[in-house]
Amino acid sequence: MPWFGMDIGGTLVKLVYFEPTDISKDESITESETIRKISHYLKSNSAYGKTGKRDVHLQMDKCCINGRYGTLHFLRFPTSEMPVFLTLAKSKGIANMSSTVCATGGGAYKFEEDFRREVALKLHKFDEMDSLIHGIHFIEAYNVQECYYIQDPLDEEKYKKMPFDFSHPYPFLVVNIGSGVSILSVSSPDQYKRVTGTSIGGGTFLGLCSLLTGCETFEEAIALAKKGDSTKVDKLVKDIYGGDYPKFGLSGDTVACSFGNMMSKEKREKASREDLARATLITVTNNIGSIARMCATNEKVERVVFVGNFLRVNQVSMRLLAYAMDFWSGGALKALFLQHEGYFGAVGCLLELMKTGS
Repeated sequence: MPWFGMDIGGTLVKLVYFEPTDISKDESITESETIRKISHYLKSNSAYGKTGKRDVHLQMDKCCINGRYGTLHFLRFPTSEMPVFLTLAKSKGIANMSSTVCATGGGAYKFEEDFRREVALKLHKFDEMDSLIHGIHFIEAYNVQECYYIQDPLDEEKYKKMPFDFSHPYPFLVVNIGSGVSILSVSSPDQYKRVTGTSIGGGTFLGLCSLLTGCETFEEAIALAKKGDSTKVDKLVKDIYGGDYPKFGLSGDTVACSFGNMMSKEKREKASREDLARATLITVTNNIGSIARMCATNEKVERVVFVGNFLRVNQVSMRLLAYAMDFWSGGALKALFLQHEGYFGAVGCLLELMKTGS
């Protein structure tokens, strides 16, 4: 049978599909044909309806999970489109392949009754943080290029992704940026603790951007932010001191007050949608970076791994986080990123499901 793992977040659903490539003669012809049809539909498309997407570049081949070999496919769609997904699952025969689908995230509880009522599927729920950590370890072990850092993060022309050897990672911090943010301290493959979190995350960015600019999607908000100038919105150190504040190593270009310039009617009228989006992105990112740095110091760790769909198509935040971790720690902290960004929870619960043989 095919296996599906779902991480149903507050904003986005991440779906991982394990396509078995070692189907034996003992498996029924009917089952093999159904798998073939599902695989053909998923692989022949990179978009499903108006909002569903398959991240083709993240596909992982020749994976072995609980003795089965196959390919991992990665798909996503807005959580608000769950009714559309359930209709699609029913029409394509996905719901007929199994009586159980594994899921993690808050939506595993919120949509449990919908799955039962609409497609007669029981959701096998797994802990969100357990799934996240197990998914990170599995994918990193299979994909040697999974972990990277950003070199020269503030240089528009020189910055680039550099591979990072994550074979001896412990201890490290995981900063999972979804709608909100959870921060975990990981000391071994099976030992971790939640250190703290913040409600100001990716959902905050999109919500505020929607209010301020009228944008509708995360991609649209990021596109606006890329073109904006946040200094027209934020009050900088030099706006207060007239230059740098050397006593505490603060550059004049450091943000002293997010959205501080918006107290002025004249400056409000000059700020564009792009400027507002950029300032919103930097405000949220700076908050996450500050909390992450304090947690790393308290936990005495040197590696901070940032994951989550907030970082998808979001080079601005990644570069800012990379710079902030290095600068404010005096080079003691390394900001690390992972190629599969927000899919680790879905992979982790899929691993658990396949271990049970369900």
